[in-house]
Amino acid sequence: MKKTGLTLALAAALGLGMTACNRTESPAPGASAEQPAAPSTQDNPFFVQSDLPLQYPHFDRIRDEHFAPAFEAGMAEQLKEIEAIANNPEAPTFDNTIVALENSGQVLDRATTVFFNLVGTDTNDARKKLQADFSPRFAAHQDAIVLDPALFGRIQALYDRRDSLGLDAEGLRLVERYHDDFVRAGARLSDADKAKLKDMNAQLATLGTQFNQNVLNEVNASAVAFDSAEALAGSSEAQVAAAAEEAKKRGLEGKYVVALLNTTGQPPLTYLTNRESRRKIFEASAARGSRGNEYDNTGIVSQVMKLRAERAKLLGFPNHAAYSLADATAKTPEAVNAMLGKLAPAAVANAKREAADLQAMIDKEQAAKGEPGFQLEPWDWAYYAEKVRQERYDFDESQLKPYFEMKNVLENGVFFAANQLYGISFKERTDLPKYREDTWTYDVFDADGKQLAIFIFDPYARESKRGGAWMNSYVSQSKLRGTQPVVANHLNIPKPTEGQPTLLTWDEVTTAFHEFGHALHGMFSDVTYPYFSGTSVPRDFVEFPSQVNEMWADWPSILANYAKHHQTGEPMPQALLDKVLAAAKFNQGFATTEYLGAAMLDQRWHQIGPEQVPEAAGVMKFEHDALVADGIYFAPVPPRYRTPYFSHIMGGYAAGYYAYIWSEVLDANTQEWIRNHGGLKRENGDRFRATLLSRGGSKDAMELFRDFAGHDPKIEPLLAKRGLDAAPKH
Repeated sequence: MKKTGLTLALAAALGLGMTACNRTESPAPGASAEQPAAPSTQDNPFFVQSDLPLQYPHFDRIRDEHFAPAFEAGMAEQLKEIEAIANNPEAPTFDNTIVALENSGQVLDRATTVFFNLVGTDTNDARKKLQADFSPRFAAHQDAIVLDPALFGRIQALYDRRDSLGLDAEGLRLVERYHDDFVRAGARLSDADKAKLKDMNAQLATLGTQFNQNVLNEVNASAVAFDSAEALAGSSEAQVAAAAEEAKKRGLEGKYVVALLNTTGQPPLTYLTNRESRRKIFEASAARGSRGNEYDNTGIVSQVMKLRAERAKLLGFPNHAAYSLADATAKTPEAVNAMLGKLAPAAVANAKREAADLQAMIDKEQAAKGEPGFQLEPWDWAYYAEKVRQERYDFDESQLKPYFEMKNVLENGVFFAANQLYGISFKERTDLPKYREDTWTYDVFDADGKQLAIFIFDPYARESKRGGAWMNSYVSQSKLRGTQPVVANHLNIPKPTEGQPTLLTWDEVTTAFHEFGHALHGMFSDVTYPYFSGTSVPRDFVEFPSQVNEMWADWPSILANYAKHHQTGEPMPQALLDKVLAAAKFNQGFATTEYLGAAMLDQRWHQIGPEQVPEAAGVMKFEHDALVADGIYFAPVPPRYRTPYFSHIMGGYAAGYYAYIWSEVLDANTQEWIRNHGGLKRENGDRFRATLLSRGGSKDAMELFRDFAGHDPKIEPLLAKRGLDAAPKH
């Protein structure tokens, strides 16, 4: 989402990527569930620009009671600024209209940026209430701006003579983007239709907040309790201790509680030997949002999909997918369907071959024990896949974890790769305030020694944090405003018990590299206007740089620098390194099928008209029928997210979850280019930074790709990368 005073309120209203909400009734430390009387203006840190380095937020001064006054004053201030722009008696110019819009709403920008970032990473009851109260108001505020006819008239006048304004390429693109955004937001509608649109936007903002709060509430409430440690056989001592601690926190002394993540699959399914325990965890996970309880989201899904479809028709599009994709690099639903349709048969075929291997392992194991066999089920897949991996490649994930201590992975892996490729360096600092003590802050310096950015690392899972992993900006780079980036990465790594090291899985290692790719996109931004800063690019392009950065996780010289035993410092044995690399394409049929199931489901929901949207009772049947119709249904491999907890599509990835695989096409092409041009060397990093990472959204996304790679993207490198170009070789 573009970080401008104009568009940030829309991000807040729609809850784009802002899905967390605290399950508990007690507020987080230092916060109150009741909002006290508003503090005086001079005490509110949002009314003035932060005096900390790079305008880093004053987390030590920010209190929950500061947000509402800042929202109120920020919206009022911006509407006055908009009125002055719209009713300016002077003829519209680039400076008095477009630049003025870019500079508007800075109090609101500061307050909503911090608020929604904290809602995602550390929410509480007070923040939950503020989110519910203000989401429809932010939607109304946004509509008041984009549906102002006088303001749009000035933008239209500039757009009509844009080629004669004497603008550079970035300025010209800014005029075009503002014009297109206003048109897409309904600026050309009649007054009656604008009123309908405002009502729809307000409803969608409220429903989106309810959905996302239900998701976090239920993922916390659905944690699975076991009576004995025996039920957790296969867990490490540390994992059993963490389950006991979780139970104690919930008032279940003597029991063991496994907390859930928001994905369908859950980490314990990989190692729990008790099949009944695996089944309980899987079924608790997969049923979320459709149980008929207070967190049931099926009714909200039905309402949201109808409203989105109706809004798309009002704006002149056949469905929401067509509306959404017109502003993406894919352009049309047909283009997305064609790509997903090409991948699905190969993915399912590969998953079925993998399933046959797992079934053979089950049959062999049961026969050896003299017990009857059973059919492979979703809760069996991860467990037996790990057994097959161990048999085929002679290693399992537990052998890797001692070599992946979290801070070492970050500093000697993620940061080291960035240093080797781009010449940047990092220094931890402890003097800046934190919103959580278990986070880390680093100054980032460019190759010339000048400060480039500040980076916040927030790795641990908690009840007040939404699921998944993501990057966000607290301050975005802009030459117009004279700002440099303050960016953060958020992961959901289980926090070990006191005194124990944080040891990562291989998946968590690659996630750390992935999210830092987003951070680099934000930190390397070198644009004039806030609108284009950092990751302000189309949704189906934004994952591209982060996926490219994953390639360095297993790059030999990088891996050798960080894959060291956390106790002895001994490097990971070369033989184990070789096995990790050899197993890179293992289980890709499963991984691709579960992803495509979610991506194609997203398209199905958003490519229908309002009359085709089922009522709440038919939501889960619609999901099943859609998966079958698209040829992606395979019972042992459910979608990564099922509809009632698919938070991506209630936010910024509505009709856009395909973006990960679309971006991966670009990523696979880029990795191929880098390998063909010498791999890890500064020339390649400098080229990627100069032609793409630094440009943000200031140029058409596909042109940026061509500037780097020198050709249009091809799908073949992706098929090869995922092992979908041929049957896997054993």
